[in-house]
Amino acid sequence: MSAAAEATKDKPKKGKLKLVVIGVAVLAAAGAGGWFSGVIPGLLHKEGGHAAAEGAAAAPAAPVFLDMPEMVANLNAGGRRAAYIKLRAKFELARKEDAPALQAAMPRVVDLFQGYLREMRPEELRGTAGTYRLREELIARTNIAAAPARVVDVLFVEVLVQ
Repeated sequence: MSAAAEATKDKPKKGKLKLVVIGVAVLAAAGAGGWFSGVIPGLLHKEGGHAAAEGAAAAPAAPVFLDMPEMVANLNAGGRRAAYIKLRAKFELARKEDAPALQAAMPRVVDLFQGYLREMRPEELRGTAGTYRLREELIARTNIAAAPARVVDVLFVEVLVQ
């Protein structure tokens, strides 16, 4: 056999090898994407089909809201003119049973909020990012003060910085 004939025989083998390697790489990338996005772990940890069907058929529970008392606090303005915040919010609770526990812990929650707000500077509350940080901090402080009750979200009714 001539060298040209052998070279043409090896070409299809190298082409098939490249396709196999590319196919394995694509499957590995898809698997990693599924794992890190939470799809594969979610499939592995699902309960039996019957229990999952019952959960899907049950209507989601109506959200439970609890009003927080209106707060006015002075902000840490440094040496500048005094700055104040007026805040009205509602707590979204994980369960209806958490409402009495949170209501009982409300004086502690208000105290924690007042302390936190008094250390904030007016510029920290500007924009959506400032509101988001405030929300996350208030959720964390409320969950600490009212444990084992759990607050899912803090919904701002009024935020006035002056």
